[in-house]
Amino acid sequence: MIKVKSSLLLICLLLTGFSGIKSQNTSSFTLPTPWTERALQAETPLQEYPRPQMVRSKWLNLNGMWDYMGGKDFTNPLTVTVSPVFPATPEKIRVPFPPEAELSGVKRKGETNLWYRRNFTIPKEWNGKNILLHFGAVDHIATVFINGKKVGSHTGGYDAFTLDISDFIKAGNNILVVGAYDPNDGKTACGKNGPRGDYTFTSGIWQTVWLEPVEKQYISQIKLIPDLKNSRLEVVAYADKSDLSVSAIAKDGFTEVGKTQGTTNKAFYIPIKNPKTWSPDNPFLYDLKLQLKDRQGKVIDEIDSYFGMRSITIEKVGEFNRILLNGEFVFQIGLLDQGYWPDGIFTAPTDSALLYDIELAKRSGFNMIRKHIKIEPQRWYYHCDRLGLLVWQDMPNLWEPDDVDSVAVRKQFRQELKAMIDQHISSPSIIQWVPFNENWGAFEVADITDWVKKYDPTRLVNGNSGYNNAPGYRPAYGDPGNGDFVDLHHYGKIQLKAMPRPDEKRAASLGEFGGKGLFVRDHLWPVRNDAYEMMLNKENLTDTYILMLNELEQIVKYYGLSAAVYTQTTDVEHEINGLVTYDRWVEKMDLNKVKQINEAVIKNTKEK
Repeated sequence: MIKVKSSLLLICLLLTGFSGIKSQNTSSFTLPTPWTERALQAETPLQEYPRPQMVRSKWLNLNGMWDYMGGKDFTNPLTVTVSPVFPATPEKIRVPFPPEAELSGVKRKGETNLWYRRNFTIPKEWNGKNILLHFGAVDHIATVFINGKKVGSHTGGYDAFTLDISDFIKAGNNILVVGAYDPNDGKTACGKNGPRGDYTFTSGIWQTVWLEPVEKQYISQIKLIPDLKNSRLEVVAYADKSDLSVSAIAKDGFTEVGKTQGTTNKAFYIPIKNPKTWSPDNPFLYDLKLQLKDRQGKVIDEIDSYFGMRSITIEKVGEFNRILLNGEFVFQIGLLDQGYWPDGIFTAPTDSALLYDIELAKRSGFNMIRKHIKIEPQRWYYHCDRLGLLVWQDMPNLWEPDDVDSVAVRKQFRQELKAMIDQHISSPSIIQWVPFNENWGAFEVADITDWVKKYDPTRLVNGNSGYNNAPGYRPAYGDPGNGDFVDLHHYGKIQLKAMPRPDEKRAASLGEFGGKGLFVRDHLWPVRNDAYEMMLNKENLTDTYILMLNELEQIVKYYGLSAAVYTQTTDVEHEINGLVTYDRWVEKMDLNKVKQINEAVIKNTKEK
C-alpha cells in the first residue's frame, strides 16, 4: 500500500512539473479568501474538467508549477522563431494564475514578455492518437513551442484555443514552452484589465492548460440552439471533413427523448417532444451524446454534452415592449459581476470559489448576472446553466480604437467578439450579448449591434449599455438606436426622470444602479476605498436596497422597465459596494431580506 501511494505521488509530481517554489502561506497574502489555502496546497490547481459542455473521457491537466521568466527586456514572443533558453535555476510560477496574482508565486506587474516552461509525458495508452493541446485563455498573444519547435500562435486574451501537437511530440519526456505578449496598450479587447481599467492589470496564462487524445478526425466544436417553438434542438458538429456522419441522442435522465443523424458542419435537428423548459425557477438540462462515425460506421469520436430548451424575445405585453422568457415576462433583477479575486486577480482560486459568486446571487434572490466586460472560463457558464441564472454577457472593450492602426485594431476586436459568441453559443443561461459599455472604446456601434443580432438571432443584443455615460477621454458614441434595449445607468436616487423607457422596438433596462458602499475593517484592499454613496452599517445598507427595489417595482409595473442590474456582487479593490467583501468572508447585507424583496418584486410584476 505504501509503495502504491509513493508511485502515485511520483506521477503527480511528474505531471505537474513540480520542483519547488518559495514557501507561501495565507499570512503573507494581502486579503486571503476562504479558498486561498486550498489553492496553495493543490499540486494541480483548478483540476476540474475545463469544458463541461463538450466532455471526453481521457484528458491530462497541465496546471501546476512551471518554470517562468518575464519582463520587458526578455525575448519578445511576437518575433521569436526558436524557443528561448531558460536559466539553470529558473523562477517558478503556479499556472494558471497570472504573474500579477499572489497565488502565482511571482506577484509582479507589467512583465509584457512572459515565458513559461514545463515537461510532460504522454500516457502510453494514448499511443497512435492525435494529441491536442488546449488553452482556456492566454492574455493576449501566445506563441507555443514543443521540444524547441514552434507549433503555432494565438491572439485573443479571453477565448480558448487548441493546437494539434501530434507531429512535435516524442516518446518519453517532452518540453512545452509558452510565450505570452501583453503590452497593456488599450488596443486589445481588455475591459478593466487594461490601461484605463480600475483594477490590477493581469497578463499571460490565466485559465487551465490541458492535453487530450483524439483520432485524426474528431469533433472540434459544437453549436446547440434550442428551438422551443418547433420543439427541437438545432445541432452543428464541426470537424475538418464535412461529410462524416454524426449521431445525436438526447436524454432526460435515463430516458431517451430524441435521436437523429446528421453530417459534420451542417445543421440538423433533434425533435424534443413536449420539451421541459429551462428557466431560473427550473433550470432543467437534457443530456446529449454526440458520436462521430467514419464511412464504415465505426465510432471515432464521442462527446457528452447537455442543453436547455428556452426562448428569449422582445414582445409587446400590454402597452410596453418587454423581455419574454419562454413566452412570459419575468422581471430580471441581476448583479453586476466583475469576476476579480484578491488572491488570483483574474483567476478564481478554486472551482468552489468560482461557484460561490454564482450561488451568492442565487441565494440572494437574483435571477440574472451581468458578466461585466470579462469572459469567464467555461465552467462558470456551466454553473449558471445548472443553477439557473440568466446571463448578460459583456464583450471586453478596447480603450484606444482611433489611432493610425485603427483598421487592424477594430478588425481584431470584431474577431474576438465573434470568438466569444462562437465559444459560448450553446450555453442556455446566456440570453444577451453586450458589445459595448458606457461608450468605452465604442466604435461603429450600430453596425456591430446589427451584426451580432444577425450572427446570433436567438439572443438579445444590448448594443451600448449605459450610453448615457461617457469615458471622458473621447467623444461618446451614444444611443445606437438599434438592438433590443434602451439601456441607461443611474447611481443616484431612484427617480422616474432618470429611468429608461421602452420605445416602439426596444425594451427598457437599467443596466447599472445602486453602488452603495460599506466599510468593513480588516477586509479592505490597501487603497483608498470608495463607492457612489456610503452607508452607515449593514442594516442601513439593507434597508436602502429594499427601498430601491420597492421604488423600482412601481417603474416596472407602470412605466415598462424590464430589467435592472445592481452594482455589485462583491467589493473589488477600491470599490466597496458589493453584497460581500472582496475576500468573500463577510456578508455586508442581510441576504435573507435581500432575497425576500427580490422575490416579491419578481412575483408582483409577472405578466403573460
